[in-house]
Amino acid sequence: MADPSSYRPKPGQIPESPGVYKFRDEHGRVIYVGKAKSLRQRLSSYFQDLANLHPRTRTMVTTAAAVEWTVVSTEVEALQLEYSWIKEFDPRFNVKYRDDKSYPSLAVTLNEEFPRVQVMRGPKKKGVRYFGPYAHAWAIRETVDLMLRVFPVRTCSAGVFKRSAQIGRPCLLGYIGKCSAPCVGRVSAEEHRELADEFCDFMAGRTGTYIRRLEQQMQQAAEEMEYEKAARLRDDIGALKRAMEKNAVVLADATDADLIAVAEDELEAAVQIFHVRGGRVRGQRGWVTDKVEAVDTADLVEHALQQLYGEERGDAVPKEVLVPAVPDPAEPVTQWLSERRGSRVDLRIPQRGDKKDLMTTVQRNAQQALALHKTKRASDLTTRSRALEEIAEALGLDSAPLRIECFDISHLQGDDVVASMVVFEDGLARKSEYRRFQIKGRVGDAQIWHGAGQDDVRSMHEVVSRRFRRYLQEKQKSGEWEESAEPGETAAGAEEAELAGTPLDDDGRPKRFAYPPQLVVVDGGQPQVAAAKRALDELGVDDVAVCGLAKRLEEVWLPDEDDPVVLPRSSEGLYLLQRVRDEAHRFAITYQRSKRAKSMKAGPLDAVPGLGDSRKQALLKHFGSVKRLRAATVEQICEVPGVGRKTAETVAAALTGAAPAAPAVNTSTGEIIEDEAASSAPSGNRGTRS
Repeated sequence: MADPSSYRPKPGQIPESPGVYKFRDEHGRVIYVGKAKSLRQRLSSYFQDLANLHPRTRTMVTTAAAVEWTVVSTEVEALQLEYSWIKEFDPRFNVKYRDDKSYPSLAVTLNEEFPRVQVMRGPKKKGVRYFGPYAHAWAIRETVDLMLRVFPVRTCSAGVFKRSAQIGRPCLLGYIGKCSAPCVGRVSAEEHRELADEFCDFMAGRTGTYIRRLEQQMQQAAEEMEYEKAARLRDDIGALKRAMEKNAVVLADATDADLIAVAEDELEAAVQIFHVRGGRVRGQRGWVTDKVEAVDTADLVEHALQQLYGEERGDAVPKEVLVPAVPDPAEPVTQWLSERRGSRVDLRIPQRGDKKDLMTTVQRNAQQALALHKTKRASDLTTRSRALEEIAEALGLDSAPLRIECFDISHLQGDDVVASMVVFEDGLARKSEYRRFQIKGRVGDAQIWHGAGQDDVRSMHEVVSRRFRRYLQEKQKSGEWEESAEPGETAAGAEEAELAGTPLDDDGRPKRFAYPPQLVVVDGGQPQVAAAKRALDELGVDDVAVCGLAKRLEEVWLPDEDDPVVLPRSSEGLYLLQRVRDEAHRFAITYQRSKRAKSMKAGPLDAVPGLGDSRKQALLKHFGSVKRLRAATVEQICEVPGVGRKTAETVAAALTGAAPAAPAVNTSTGEIIEDEAASSAPSGNRGTRS
């Protein structure tokens, strides 16, 4: 590991000019390329105290052995040179996008004497017009098959074309009218090229001209009583409209734009691009990248723009590029895009309307692509086995942790504090054994703290104590974990569809846990790990390992250790721990939100024991408001169908002890609304809260 001070340039050597720099390792290989508006200011930031650097930046500067730079005259030149160097040297510490799959495009070979329509993959060739990329090759072939009725352009290979010309007989497509058969001279090269140009115009979004022209020809043929020709033109119009329907209109103003969305976590990022031409989505593609350098969303967008348009010219660069974050500064990037297009390009964030809605769709695609990428890695058996082995090695365990339980705490500013426990066996989620806890400050019959407020450490101690206390109780009885009704704890089995199929007891709870975990993971750093370990020590549990995963830097903390364990960025073990932690967070926050939603809708009748929704509605319907119900006698409440005297007494007692509802106010006039109108709303609305 090199000391950055050993190759730091002398003061005054680095110019103030814009430029591009590259770091080399001890073998002379380029490991990082960057650009800067001021080389002196940017490079100086790499040679500060290592403790102040981002971990990935710190790794880069300690791996490097030399730094070089090249001065340029403008920031646009710096952007172009940076792209060229990244492409040439492929530095290991630069963000490198890789396609999450190979996307096919519809290509028209305008560089040939008789242009051909075909499906093409791989790098783009000069003189070929491309449309797409598309998600599937069959989607291209369906579209082409529909359009060949109207634009019978050649689709055959060079060998088939040559053979047909030699024998003087076209292929099958020539006989059924889906090829103009230039191979046998039915049309000249000029006429065939005109067909190819019209095909390209239609694919580029200029569809209205051809539809109107065919409709006029159809009407003229019908007036001249050439009904067979009119029927054929009618079918051609239908074919073109079906081809257009495959790309629904998403932007009503016939916009040409590319929309770029980014989904990211601490280690990876997924980029999705929708290509919109003439207001229709003409193509889609995506990339996944490792975040090997310290980058934010704007930096990821800039890298994506470089890769997307670095080799493009003219109309391949659209008039408008919509992004989730604009690079800072934006002017050099916008100028670079405009130079590649040959005219002005707008780079901006959509704020409202159809474009914002479409950006939301692209964002969802990016999130799904990132989740799919992670799931593919997690679902592979070999990968999962390696991940468990890496965890065991990093944490010093005797064997791979076949069962991992992870705990997380969730609350809203100290209210509705809940916890979750998720279970992973053999590296896969076992949702039937997930558990949820309400934090009450109590373990069994012992009140250990007040159970409220933003205290994740005490909450973590409580939930781990409750989980393993239950385990020890059942172990003493039968050696198995039988579910019992501990206050504040719920099994999610009967309440969530994702747990369907689990054997249940009469009370709807899963019958038992499989076995205790080999590893407990807590969402948090050193304080949460210490709390979990203290809970196990108090119960005498000494055969379960504990660790914590801190969010920001993804550091793994162990009990009684001052420094964290830092797993390699590409470690499968780290991916598994991250996935377990994220699942616990999802499960906890889902439960917390559901509790918060219920509490916000609660009214005074919700506190009445034994009173269900049907009788609540019957009482409100009979009296019209909670205020009138509170003023009613027990005898009057008994008049409601389905309400007996005992229930009526309970209702009257509960409402007498509850605070009266605040008067409703008309917000436009400031007038206090009388109870006849304001109090008629059902429980959960403004007029019934108390």
